[in-house]
Amino acid sequence: MKSGSVIGFYHAGITVKNLERSLDFYCHLLGFEFLSRQDVTDEYIFQIVSIQEAKLVKVAFVQIPGSDAVVELLEYTDADRRSGSSRPCDYGTGHICLYVKNLDELYKELLAKGVSFRSKAPVQVTSGRNKGAKIIYCLDPDGYIVELVEPLPAAKE
Repeated sequence: MKSGSVIGFYHAGITVKNLERSLDFYCHLLGFEFLSRQDVTDEYIFQIVSIQEAKLVKVAFVQIPGSDAVVELLEYTDADRRSGSSRPCDYGTGHICLYVKNLDELYKELLAKGVSFRSKAPVQVTSGRNKGAKIIYCLDPDGYIVELVEPLPAAKE
């Protein structure tokens, strides 16, 4: 590109069915930090997303603890909505990936609180750049994939 370029990362957005339920999942279960919330009715938003029948979008911003990474949660109202939940292999599917500590314990805690997972337990990575790490895919209340990764501890000098 000659005149334009990507210069940074701003946020990731996830459309949700119920903002309150999703805030509970991301903030109370996963420990994200709540930043802000607003009800958006500005016409320019509906022009950007090209959904003219929508009249209100409930928006909340949450931040991954200890980072600058921000996630925007959006609940559209007054529009025909469908689930975007799909399998990890289906094109158009997305996920966010989070570093965690004590994945085995976190898995047990989330499972006890009703969170769904793609596999029956955390999986040990046996090759590639994450060799030695543990990983599991969990699903948020709307079926959006949240990858949880416990990285291999850094080698001691």
